[in-house]
Amino acid sequence: MYTNLLYIDPGTGSMLFSVAIGAAATLFFLARAAFLKIQLLFAGKNAREAMKAGRQKYVVYNEGKQYINCFKPVLEAFEKKETPLTYLTSYQEDPLLSKEWKFVKTEYIGEGNSAFARLNMLTADVVLMTTPGLDVYQMKRSKNVRHYAHLRHGSGDATMYRLYGIDYFDSVLLTGDYQKADIRYLEKARGIKEKELVSVGCTYLDELKKKMEAIPAEENHQFTVLVCPSWGPSAILSKYGEKLLDPLLATGWNVIVRPHPQSKKSESHILDRLQKKYKDCKNLEWNFENDNIYALKRGDIMISDFSSVIYDYTFLCDKPVMYVNADLDLRIYDASEVYNEDGSNKRIWQFTTLEKIGIELKEEQFQNIKEVIQNASDSPVLAQARKQAKEEAWMHIGEAGERTADFMISKVKEFESSQEAK
Repeated sequence: MYTNLLYIDPGTGSMLFSVAIGAAATLFFLARAAFLKIQLLFAGKNAREAMKAGRQKYVVYNEGKQYINCFKPVLEAFEKKETPLTYLTSYQEDPLLSKEWKFVKTEYIGEGNSAFARLNMLTADVVLMTTPGLDVYQMKRSKNVRHYAHLRHGSGDATMYRLYGIDYFDSVLLTGDYQKADIRYLEKARGIKEKELVSVGCTYLDELKKKMEAIPAEENHQFTVLVCPSWGPSAILSKYGEKLLDPLLATGWNVIVRPHPQSKKSESHILDRLQKKYKDCKNLEWNFENDNIYALKRGDIMISDFSSVIYDYTFLCDKPVMYVNADLDLRIYDASEVYNEDGSNKRIWQFTTLEKIGIELKEEQFQNIKEVIQNASDSPVLAQARKQAKEEAWMHIGEAGERTADFMISKVKEFESSQEAK
Protein backbone atom coordinates (compact mmCIF):
# COMPACT_ATOMS: atom_id res chain seq x y z
CA MET A 1 0.00 0.00 0.00
CA TYR A 2 1.25 3.40 -0.85
CA THR A 3 0.44 6.58 1.09
CA ASN A 4 0.52 10.01 -0.55
CA LEU A 5 2.72 12.31 1.54
CA LEU A 6 2.47 16.09 1.32
CA TYR A 7 5.91 17.55 0.85
CA ILE A 8 6.72 21.09 2.00
CA ASP A 9 10.05 22.58 1.17
CA PRO A 10 12.08 24.08 4.04
CA GLY A 11 11.52 27.68 2.94
CA THR A 12 7.75 27.30 2.78
CA GLY A 13 7.70 25.41 6.06
CA SER A 14 9.62 28.17 7.79
CA MET A 15 7.22 30.77 6.43
CA LEU A 16 4.14 28.80 7.56
CA PHE A 17 5.68 28.30 11.01
CA SER A 18 6.26 32.06 11.31
CA VAL A 19 2.67 32.74 10.25
CA ALA A 20 1.40 30.28 12.88
CA ILE A 21 3.52 31.86 15.63
CA GLY A 22 2.36 35.32 14.59
CA ALA A 23 -1.28 34.26 14.63
CA ALA A 24 -0.90 32.65 18.05
CA ALA A 25 0.78 35.77 19.43
CA THR A 26 -1.98 37.95 17.98
CA LEU A 27 -4.65 35.77 19.56
CA PHE A 28 -2.82 35.86 22.91
CA PHE A 29 -2.62 39.65 23.01
CA LEU A 30 -6.20 40.04 21.80
CA ALA A 31 -7.32 37.67 24.56
CA ARG A 32 -5.19 39.55 27.12
CA ALA A 33 -6.65 42.88 26.04
CA ALA A 34 -10.17 41.45 26.28
CA PHE A 35 -9.39 40.07 29.75
CA LEU A 36 -8.13 43.45 30.92
CA LYS A 37 -11.28 45.11 29.61
CA ILE A 38 -13.39 42.58 31.50
CA GLN A 39 -11.33 43.26 34.62
CA LEU A 40 -11.91 46.98 34.20
CA LEU A 41 -15.62 46.38 33.71
CA PHE A 42 -16.13 44.30 36.85
CA ALA A 43 -13.37 45.52 39.15
CA GLY A 44 -15.15 48.70 40.13
CA LYS A 45 -14.13 52.34 40.12
CA ASN A 46 -11.17 51.95 42.48
CA ALA A 47 -9.52 49.20 40.45
CA ARG A 48 -10.07 51.07 37.18
CA GLU A 49 -8.45 54.12 38.73
CA ALA A 50 -5.45 52.04 39.78
CA MET A 51 -5.00 50.67 36.27
CA LYS A 52 -5.15 54.14 34.75
CA ALA A 53 -2.94 55.88 37.31
CA GLY A 54 0.36 54.72 35.90
CA ARG A 55 3.50 54.01 37.89
CA GLN A 56 3.93 55.92 41.11
CA LYS A 57 7.17 56.02 43.05
CA TYR A 58 5.82 56.06 46.61
CA VAL A 59 2.47 54.82 47.92
CA VAL A 60 1.31 54.61 51.55
CA TYR A 61 -1.84 52.68 52.48
CA ASN A 62 -3.73 53.23 55.76
CA GLU A 63 -6.39 50.65 56.63
CA GLY A 64 -8.06 52.56 59.48
CA LYS A 65 -8.23 55.49 61.87
CA GLN A 66 -6.07 53.78 64.51
CA TYR A 67 -3.06 54.02 62.19
CA ILE A 68 -3.18 57.74 61.40
CA ASN A 69 -0.42 58.46 63.92
CA CYS A 70 1.74 55.79 62.25
CA PHE A 71 1.69 57.52 58.89
CA LYS A 72 1.42 61.22 59.73
CA PRO A 73 5.19 61.57 60.46
CA VAL A 74 6.01 59.77 57.20
CA LEU A 75 3.80 62.05 55.13
CA GLU A 76 5.28 65.10 56.84
CA ALA A 77 8.79 63.86 56.05
CA PHE A 78 7.97 63.53 52.35
CA GLU A 79 6.36 66.96 52.38
CA LYS A 80 9.49 68.42 54.00
CA LYS A 81 11.67 66.75 51.37
CA GLU A 82 9.39 68.11 48.62
CA THR A 83 8.99 64.59 47.29
CA PRO A 84 5.65 63.48 45.77
CA LEU A 85 3.85 60.64 47.53
CA THR A 86 0.40 59.05 47.18
CA TYR A 87 -1.54 58.36 50.38
CA LEU A 88 -4.45 55.93 50.10
CA THR A 89 -6.77 55.48 53.09
CA SER A 90 -9.75 53.31 53.99
CA TYR A 91 -10.87 55.74 56.69
CA GLN A 92 -13.38 58.13 55.14
CA GLU A 93 -12.97 60.75 57.88
CA ASP A 94 -9.17 60.58 57.84
CA PRO A 95 -7.93 64.08 58.85
CA LEU A 96 -4.91 63.61 56.59
CA LEU A 97 -7.30 63.80 53.62
CA SER A 98 -8.25 67.39 54.38
CA LYS A 99 -4.80 68.64 55.32
CA GLU A 100 -3.24 71.01 52.80
CA TRP A 101 -0.31 69.22 51.20
CA LYS A 102 1.85 70.39 48.34
CA PHE A 103 3.58 67.11 47.57
CA VAL A 104 1.31 64.50 49.14
CA LYS A 105 -1.68 63.34 47.11
CA THR A 106 -4.43 61.83 49.28
CA GLU A 107 -7.35 59.61 48.32
CA TYR A 108 -10.09 57.64 50.06
CA ILE A 109 -10.38 54.20 48.41
CA GLY A 110 -13.16 52.60 50.43
CA GLU A 111 -13.01 49.59 52.71
CA GLY A 112 -12.91 45.82 52.31
CA ASN A 113 -13.10 44.42 48.79
CA SER A 114 -13.26 47.88 47.26
CA ALA A 115 -9.89 48.77 48.81
CA PHE A 116 -8.35 45.38 48.01
CA ALA A 117 -9.35 45.70 44.35
CA ARG A 118 -7.49 48.99 44.17
CA LEU A 119 -4.43 47.76 46.06
CA ASN A 120 -4.14 44.49 44.15
CA MET A 121 -3.76 46.42 40.89
CA LEU A 122 -1.34 49.14 42.02
CA THR A 123 1.59 50.16 39.87
CA ALA A 124 4.29 51.57 42.13
CA ASP A 125 7.93 51.35 43.12
CA VAL A 126 7.48 51.21 46.92
CA VAL A 127 4.27 50.56 48.87
CA LEU A 128 4.29 51.09 52.65
CA MET A 129 1.60 49.73 54.98
CA THR A 130 0.98 48.50 58.51
CA THR A 131 -1.52 45.89 57.26
CA PRO A 132 -0.21 42.33 57.68
CA GLY A 133 -1.21 39.28 55.63
CA LEU A 134 0.14 40.31 52.23
CA ASP A 135 -0.40 37.38 49.82
CA VAL A 136 -2.06 35.45 52.67
CA TYR A 137 -5.55 36.96 52.84
CA GLN A 138 -7.48 39.11 50.38
CA MET A 139 -4.63 41.51 49.73
CA LYS A 140 -2.37 40.17 47.02
CA ARG A 141 0.94 41.37 45.69
CA SER A 142 0.49 43.43 42.57
CA LYS A 143 2.84 42.29 39.80
CA ASN A 144 3.45 45.97 39.08
CA VAL A 145 4.77 46.84 42.56
CA ARG A 146 8.53 46.50 42.98
CA HIS A 147 8.78 46.60 46.76
CA TYR A 148 6.37 46.11 49.66
CA ALA A 149 7.47 47.53 53.02
CA HIS A 150 5.72 46.73 56.30
CA LEU A 151 5.83 49.40 59.01
CA ARG A 152 5.68 48.03 62.56
CA HIS A 153 2.90 49.77 64.47
CA GLY A 154 3.81 48.47 67.89
CA SER A 155 6.94 48.23 69.99
CA GLY A 156 6.22 44.62 70.97
CA ASP A 157 7.44 41.47 69.26
CA ALA A 158 7.28 41.33 65.47
CA THR A 159 6.10 37.71 65.75
CA MET A 160 2.82 38.62 67.45
CA TYR A 161 1.01 38.70 64.11
CA ARG A 162 -1.37 35.98 62.98
CA LEU A 163 0.55 33.21 61.19
CA TYR A 164 2.53 34.32 58.11
CA GLY A 165 1.51 37.95 58.69
CA ILE A 166 4.73 39.53 57.40
CA ASP A 167 6.32 36.61 55.50
CA TYR A 168 5.82 38.00 52.01
CA PHE A 169 6.90 41.59 52.45
CA ASP A 170 10.21 42.69 50.94
CA SER A 171 11.15 44.67 54.03
CA VAL A 172 10.00 45.26 57.59
CA LEU A 173 10.70 48.57 59.30
CA LEU A 174 11.20 47.82 62.98
CA THR A 175 10.95 49.86 66.15
CA GLY A 176 14.03 48.19 67.67
CA ASP A 177 16.86 45.81 66.77
CA TYR A 178 15.63 43.15 69.18
CA GLN A 179 12.80 42.31 66.74
CA LYS A 180 15.20 41.05 64.06
CA ALA A 181 16.32 37.70 65.49
CA ASP A 182 12.91 36.01 65.59
CA ILE A 183 12.02 37.16 62.07
CA ARG A 184 15.29 35.67 60.79
CA TYR A 185 14.51 32.43 62.65
CA LEU A 186 11.12 32.10 60.93
CA GLU A 187 12.56 32.91 57.51
CA LYS A 188 15.08 30.10 57.86
CA ALA A 189 12.61 27.62 59.36
CA ARG A 190 10.02 28.28 56.66
CA GLY A 191 12.50 28.45 53.81
CA ILE A 192 11.36 31.87 52.64
CA LYS A 193 13.35 34.76 51.24
CA GLU A 194 15.10 37.03 53.72
CA LYS A 195 13.54 40.47 54.08
CA GLU A 196 15.35 43.72 54.60
CA LEU A 197 15.08 44.49 58.32
CA VAL A 198 15.71 48.12 59.22
CA SER A 199 15.16 49.67 62.65
CA VAL A 200 13.65 53.12 62.06
CA GLY A 201 12.01 53.72 65.43
CA CYS A 202 8.31 54.03 66.18
CA THR A 203 6.35 56.63 64.19
CA TYR A 204 3.21 56.52 66.29
CA LEU A 205 5.06 56.80 69.61
CA ASP A 206 6.95 59.81 68.22
CA GLU A 207 3.61 61.38 67.33
CA LEU A 208 1.99 60.54 70.67
CA LYS A 209 4.98 61.92 72.55
CA LYS A 210 4.54 65.31 70.88
CA LYS A 211 0.82 65.33 71.58
CA MET A 212 1.18 64.23 75.18
CA GLU A 213 3.71 66.95 75.95
CA ALA A 214 1.16 69.52 74.77
CA ILE A 215 -1.61 68.30 77.11
CA PRO A 216 -1.97 70.58 80.15
CA ALA A 217 -1.84 69.06 83.61
CA GLU A 218 -5.21 67.96 85.00
CA GLU A 219 -6.61 70.28 87.65
CA ASN A 220 -7.80 68.75 90.92
CA HIS A 221 -6.45 65.38 89.89
CA GLN A 222 -7.72 62.38 91.83
CA PHE A 223 -6.05 58.98 91.97
CA THR A 224 -6.99 57.11 88.80
CA VAL A 225 -6.64 53.46 87.82
CA LEU A 226 -6.44 52.83 84.09
CA VAL A 227 -7.69 49.45 82.86
CA CYS A 228 -6.44 48.71 79.34
CA PRO A 229 -7.22 45.16 78.21
CA SER A 230 -6.39 43.44 74.97
CA TRP A 231 -9.24 41.55 73.25
CA GLY A 232 -10.20 37.90 72.91
CA PRO A 233 -11.04 35.13 75.41
CA SER A 234 -7.72 35.49 77.28
CA ALA A 235 -8.01 39.26 77.79
CA ILE A 236 -8.88 40.51 81.28
CA LEU A 237 -12.14 42.25 80.37
CA SER A 238 -13.65 39.21 78.64
CA LYS A 239 -12.12 36.67 81.04
CA TYR A 240 -12.82 38.40 84.36
CA GLY A 241 -15.22 41.28 83.69
CA GLU A 242 -17.19 42.00 86.87
CA LYS A 243 -14.77 39.95 89.00
CA LEU A 244 -12.19 42.68 88.45
CA LEU A 245 -14.38 45.76 88.02
CA ASP A 246 -16.65 45.29 91.06
CA PRO A 247 -13.88 45.42 93.72
CA LEU A 248 -11.95 48.03 91.76
CA LEU A 249 -14.93 50.40 91.65
CA ALA A 250 -15.62 49.74 95.33
CA THR A 251 -12.32 51.48 96.17
CA GLY A 252 -13.92 54.82 95.29
CA TRP A 253 -11.00 55.71 93.05
CA ASN A 254 -11.54 56.97 89.53
CA VAL A 255 -11.44 54.09 87.08
CA ILE A 256 -10.96 54.50 83.33
CA VAL A 257 -11.62 51.46 81.16
CA ARG A 258 -10.19 51.74 77.68
CA PRO A 259 -11.13 48.63 75.66
CA HIS A 260 -9.07 47.47 72.71
CA PRO A 261 -10.47 48.91 69.43
CA GLN A 262 -11.11 45.37 68.16
CA SER A 263 -13.41 44.68 71.11
CA LYS A 264 -16.11 46.91 69.63
CA LYS A 265 -16.09 44.72 66.53
CA SER A 266 -15.44 41.24 67.89
CA GLU A 267 -16.92 41.24 71.41
CA SER A 268 -19.40 44.09 71.52
CA HIS A 269 -21.79 41.90 73.53
CA ILE A 270 -19.32 41.97 76.44
CA LEU A 271 -18.96 45.75 76.30
CA ASP A 272 -22.72 46.23 76.01
CA ARG A 273 -23.33 44.05 79.07
CA LEU A 274 -20.72 45.79 81.21
CA GLN A 275 -21.70 49.30 80.14
CA LYS A 276 -25.32 48.55 80.94
CA LYS A 277 -24.45 47.13 84.36
CA TYR A 278 -22.29 50.10 85.36
CA LYS A 279 -24.26 52.89 83.68
CA ASP A 280 -24.97 54.58 87.02
CA CYS A 281 -21.46 54.19 88.40
CA LYS A 282 -20.07 57.70 88.83
CA ASN A 283 -16.41 56.79 89.26
CA LEU A 284 -16.24 54.71 86.06
CA GLU A 285 -15.38 56.19 82.68
CA TRP A 286 -15.34 54.30 79.38
CA ASN A 287 -12.75 55.65 76.97
CA PHE A 288 -13.05 54.99 73.23
CA GLU A 289 -11.11 57.98 71.91
CA ASN A 290 -8.92 57.45 68.88
CA ASP A 291 -5.79 58.69 70.70
CA ASN A 292 -5.02 56.87 73.93
CA ILE A 293 -2.73 59.60 75.28
CA TYR A 294 -5.43 61.48 77.21
CA ALA A 295 -6.35 58.37 79.16
CA LEU A 296 -2.71 57.34 79.58
CA LYS A 297 -1.71 60.70 81.01
CA ARG A 298 -4.53 60.66 83.58
CA GLY A 299 -3.79 57.16 84.86
CA ASP A 300 -1.62 56.82 87.98
CA ILE A 301 -1.28 53.08 87.51
CA MET A 302 -2.30 50.72 84.70
CA ILE A 303 -3.84 47.27 84.91
CA SER A 304 -3.57 45.21 81.74
CA ASP A 305 -2.85 41.72 80.40
CA PHE A 306 -0.77 41.01 77.30
CA SER A 307 -1.72 44.20 75.45
CA SER A 308 1.12 46.17 73.90
CA VAL A 309 -0.50 49.34 75.28
CA ILE A 310 1.51 48.53 78.41
CA TYR A 311 4.59 49.67 76.53
CA ASP A 312 2.90 52.85 75.27
CA TYR A 313 2.13 53.70 78.88
CA THR A 314 5.55 52.67 80.17
CA PHE A 315 7.53 54.52 77.50
CA LEU A 316 5.42 57.69 77.41
CA CYS A 317 4.49 58.06 81.09
CA ASP A 318 7.15 56.11 83.02
CA LYS A 319 4.59 54.95 85.60
CA PRO A 320 4.04 51.53 87.25
CA VAL A 321 1.95 48.83 85.61
CA MET A 322 0.17 45.78 86.97
CA TYR A 323 -0.59 42.78 84.79
CA VAL A 324 -2.83 39.77 85.07
CA ASN A 325 -0.91 36.77 83.76
CA ALA A 326 -3.38 35.50 81.18
CA ASP A 327 -2.92 32.15 79.46
CA LEU A 328 -2.59 33.41 75.91
CA ASP A 329 -2.86 30.71 73.25
CA LEU A 330 -0.01 31.49 70.86
CA ARG A 331 -0.90 28.83 68.28
CA ILE A 332 -2.43 31.32 65.88
CA TYR A 333 0.60 33.65 66.09
CA ASP A 334 4.01 33.50 64.42
CA ALA A 335 5.56 33.43 67.89
CA SER A 336 4.29 29.86 68.35
CA GLU A 337 6.79 28.66 65.74
CA VAL A 338 9.92 30.21 67.26
CA TYR A 339 11.90 27.68 69.28
CA ASN A 340 14.97 27.51 71.48
CA GLU A 341 17.89 25.19 70.65
CA ASP A 342 16.50 22.51 72.96
CA GLY A 343 13.21 22.47 71.03
CA SER A 344 11.17 24.35 73.62
CA ASN A 345 9.00 27.26 72.55
CA LYS A 346 10.82 30.56 72.97
CA ARG A 347 9.22 33.08 75.32
CA ILE A 348 8.74 36.36 73.51
CA TRP A 349 10.37 39.62 74.55
CA GLN A 350 7.22 41.47 75.56
CA PHE A 351 6.29 38.73 78.05
CA THR A 352 9.73 38.34 79.61
CA THR A 353 10.12 42.12 79.76
CA LEU A 354 6.68 42.56 81.33
CA GLU A 355 7.82 40.44 84.26
CA LYS A 356 10.71 42.86 84.78
CA ILE A 357 8.83 46.15 84.46
CA GLY A 358 5.43 45.15 85.88
CA ILE A 359 3.81 43.89 89.08
CA GLU A 360 1.75 40.72 88.73
CA LEU A 361 -1.87 40.90 89.89
CA LYS A 362 -3.41 37.50 90.64
CA GLU A 363 -7.11 36.68 90.52
CA GLU A 364 -7.21 35.78 94.19
CA GLN A 365 -6.03 39.35 94.96
CA PHE A 366 -9.00 41.03 93.25
CA GLN A 367 -11.09 41.21 96.43
CA ASN A 368 -8.27 43.06 98.24
CA ILE A 369 -7.32 45.15 95.23
CA LYS A 370 -7.22 48.49 97.07
CA GLU A 371 -4.63 47.20 99.50
CA VAL A 372 -2.71 45.47 96.71
CA ILE A 373 -2.47 48.67 94.68
CA GLN A 374 -1.52 50.78 97.68
CA ASN A 375 1.32 48.38 98.44
CA ALA A 376 2.44 48.19 94.83
CA SER A 377 4.94 51.00 95.12
CA ASP A 378 7.38 51.94 92.41
CA SER A 379 11.05 51.17 92.91
CA PRO A 380 14.45 52.02 91.40
CA VAL A 381 14.60 48.44 90.05
CA LEU A 382 11.31 48.82 88.16
CA ALA A 383 12.32 52.27 86.92
CA GLN A 384 15.62 50.93 85.57
CA ALA A 385 13.83 48.02 83.88
CA ARG A 386 11.44 50.46 82.17
CA LYS A 387 14.37 52.54 80.96
CA GLN A 388 16.13 49.51 79.48
CA ALA A 389 12.96 48.25 77.77
CA LYS A 390 12.42 51.67 76.20
CA GLU A 391 15.97 51.75 74.84
CA GLU A 392 15.52 48.30 73.28
CA ALA A 393 12.06 48.73 71.78
CA TRP A 394 11.89 52.43 70.84
CA MET A 395 15.05 53.36 69.02
CA HIS A 396 15.72 56.66 67.22
CA ILE A 397 13.14 58.60 69.23
CA GLY A 398 11.67 61.45 67.18
CA GLU A 399 13.29 60.27 63.93
CA ALA A 400 11.02 57.45 62.71
CA GLY A 401 9.12 59.44 60.06
CA GLU A 402 12.33 60.81 58.56
CA ARG A 403 14.08 57.43 58.62
CA THR A 404 11.09 55.70 57.02
CA ALA A 405 10.97 58.26 54.21
CA ASP A 406 14.74 57.95 53.71
CA PHE A 407 14.42 54.17 53.39
CA MET A 408 11.66 54.42 50.78
CA ILE A 409 13.60 57.00 48.77
CA SER A 410 16.77 54.89 48.91
CA LYS A 411 14.87 51.91 47.47
CA VAL A 412 13.71 53.92 44.47
CA LYS A 413 17.26 55.17 43.89
CA GLU A 414 18.42 51.54 43.88
CA PHE A 415 15.80 50.66 41.25
CA GLU A 416 16.78 53.63 39.11
CA SER A 417 20.50 52.82 39.35
CA SER A 418 19.82 49.22 38.42
CA GLN A 419 17.76 50.30 35.42
CA GLU A 420 20.50 52.66 34.22
CA ALA A 421 23.08 49.89 34.51
CA LYS A 422 21.05 47.77 32.12
